[in-house]
Amino acid sequence: MSEPAIHDHPHLAHHFDTPQQQYASAKLGMWVFLATEILMFGGLFCAYGVYRYSHPEVFSFAHQALNPVLGGINTAVLIASSLTMAMAVRYAQLGNKKIIIACLVATLFGGAGFMCIKAIEYETKWKHHLFPGRFNIFNVEYAGKELPPENLEPHEVVATKRPIPTTQVVASFIDPLAGTPDAARVTPSFIAPVGFKEAYIEPTREELSLSDLSKFDRERINTFFSIYFLMTGLHGLHVLIGMALITWIAIRAARNEFGPSYFTPVDMVGLYWHLVDIIWIFLFPLLYLIH
Repeated sequence: MSEPAIHDHPHLAHHFDTPQQQYASAKLGMWVFLATEILMFGGLFCAYGVYRYSHPEVFSFAHQALNPVLGGINTAVLIASSLTMAMAVRYAQLGNKKIIIACLVATLFGGAGFMCIKAIEYETKWKHHLFPGRFNIFNVEYAGKELPPENLEPHEVVATKRPIPTTQVVASFIDPLAGTPDAARVTPSFIAPVGFKEAYIEPTREELSLSDLSKFDRERINTFFSIYFLMTGLHGLHVLIGMALITWIAIRAARNEFGPSYFTPVDMVGLYWHLVDIIWIFLFPLLYLIH
């Protein structure tokens, strides 16, 4: 192709000599941009790692408020959208307009599904007062556990009130080895001949650990949820930006702008979308699965 013919290419910028040079430059610039994105998220991952290492017991308790089922569904949705995005890039190289648009629309549906599920998660957190900043999760029952009142001192957490069968209490009072460990510790004054009665029983090890959390680690639990919302919120913002970019290239694909000689925008947006997916693949097990 002669030099005038090359510069007659409709998508060739004036400061590039050939379409190949323009494509290579665009790809290099995109990789540099993605490297800066990795550095940004890398700082958050470092904060997560330091917190997780320093306070594993706080992390183990606080992460129970997250829903691994919804997180797993979102992971599958994003992986599927990554496949459809890769197919869009391939068919842009082949110049198949209809399949390009179909793959891009499928990718958009994947991103929208991800954001809808994330909105459901955020709504649940809001209902249980789990939002960034100074919140209180200790007076609400969540994840199958209820913490002691916030103003309870550690030395006051010496007993919990629960209904127990009083016939079991009697047996334990006569022979402590015959009853359950909890029943054996019941104060004899609560013994009754029949039915159920509320009795104060010494707290279990789990209950003591929760009371310790409520007294000493409230700020650290706040830190956990601040990290959670910052990381997932920033990732969600990237998903929305990716959806806007996909819409843009879908409109251009409908105008028949992409083909074997020019598919750079589709390829660049595809790289960005794959990075968004990879970041979530790391976020999901770190936040939702590791105890």
